Amino acid sequence: MKIHLVDGTFELFRAHYSPRPGRTTPDGRDIKATHGLAQSLMALLGQPDVTHIAVAFDSVIRSFRNDMFAGYKTGDGVEPDLLAQFPLAEQITAALGITVWPMEEFEADDAIAAAAVRFAAIPDVEQVVMCSPDKDMSQVVSGQRVVMLDRRKGEVIDEAGVVDKFGVPPSAIADYLALVGDSADGIPGIPRWGARSTATVLSRYGHIEDIPADMADWDVKVRGAGNLMAALTQQWDDALLYRDLATLRLDVPLDETEPEKVRWTGVRRPDLEEMCGSLGLESLLERLPEAPE
Repeated sequence: MKIHLVDGTFELFRAHYSPRPGRTTPDGRDIKATHGLAQSLMALLGQPDVTHIAVAFDSVIRSFRNDMFAGYKTGDGVEPDLLAQFPLAEQITAALGITVWPMEEFEADDAIAAAAVRFAAIPDVEQVVMCSPDKDMSQVVSGQRVVMLDRRKGEVIDEAGVVDKFGVPPSAIADYLALVGDSADGIPGIPRWGARSTATVLSRYGHIEDIPADMADWDVKVRGAGNLMAALTQQWDDALLYRDLATLRLDVPLDETEPEKVRWTGVRRPDLEEMCGSLGLESLLERLPEAPE
């Protein structure tokens, strides 16, 4: 069996900012993102290899990481019409019969990573497919057993694909993001450390603390190596903090620890009919996916 783990927050944002026409409820509320999310999940459920599935959401755009670093991402700046749809997104996903993981202390990425690692350790699981293009997820990709799927591009990224894309293996992704930075998460990175130089150094040394402090001990050639090391030395504690921020947590408490707990057995039709009726999305009921036998 394959297990599909979906980043619901990403899907919600993608639907909200898509070029498709807007959608509102009979009383005028914006539900374009909710409608797009439902359509996207129904399309996924219609694929023959999708039998076990869970969707993780950031119920609030805040986590324990905000207590670690004031600059970490928050919900500030997110359009109110989109924020208002977060509860609806979770409700309609549950009505589709899909396991929902609403995250508050942790993030959706943490839930997906934790579940991916746990499910991949079960012999009956052929593959875990993390439906997200988020580079954070690269750190738990493993061979072809745990992969990422960019559904928009139809691109599957396995472990070799991570190395090809970033120049470092999954085990070094958190270090890579600490040095290069990740604007989407509010991680500033270390000055002068660009993608190419970071990949060259980490592909040789693996982790920040294994980079030789003495330039004479470097056995890789990197342009401006002296300036790189000076910047890292000056912001050493920051680099380690940024790595902690970028590291996905694998200790997220999830009730669904066995594949059968995330098996999709079909939509919850009464719940879905009630919700679609209240939101004016009755058209969704005309093409519901069939549960696998």
